[in-house]
Amino acid sequence: MTDAIDLGRLENTYIRIAGAVPESIVDGPGIRYAIFTQGCPFRCPGCQNPQAQSLNGGMEVPLSVLYKEIKANPLIKGVTYSGGEPFIQTRPLIVLSKVLRAEGYNLWSYSGYTFDKLEGDFMRRELLEYLDVVVDGPFVQAKHSMDLDFRGSSNQRIIDVQKSLKSGTVVLAEGFK
Repeated sequence: MTDAIDLGRLENTYIRIAGAVPESIVDGPGIRYAIFTQGCPFRCPGCQNPQAQSLNGGMEVPLSVLYKEIKANPLIKGVTYSGGEPFIQTRPLIVLSKVLRAEGYNLWSYSGYTFDKLEGDFMRRELLEYLDVVVDGPFVQAKHSMDLDFRGSSNQRIIDVQKSLKSGTVVLAEGFK
């Protein structure tokens, strides 16, 4: 269960976002709350969210604002971090993820980094520990396909994070094409 200290940290921790979608059906299974973080080092040609690339764009919001929006909708069972690149804002996402995970939300994140890069970095590894799924790898225009579930190009993988961390090797999430 979430304690008062964790909820207080949501008030005092800010994240820079390009925006949020309160009811997304394209950023993971079910009805999800999608947070589009601001800033991305990859600048992939054909990027779906080029407005989210600048580190200085978007707006800074306290995590409590996002948390209250998530909690206000009883249909939301999952939250997805997209971008931009969520893993360049690990500190605030760890704070939010800790609270959401304790409350039973399913957590996904997209990342242009590959899983091994994420796992090999201390702060990024800590964020992984709260996530259920990571869709990893940069968007590659030449490998774009509309036939893929929840990803833009065939080089990207839908990874079961908890099984991968436990086994020490990448385990793909089941049930996705």
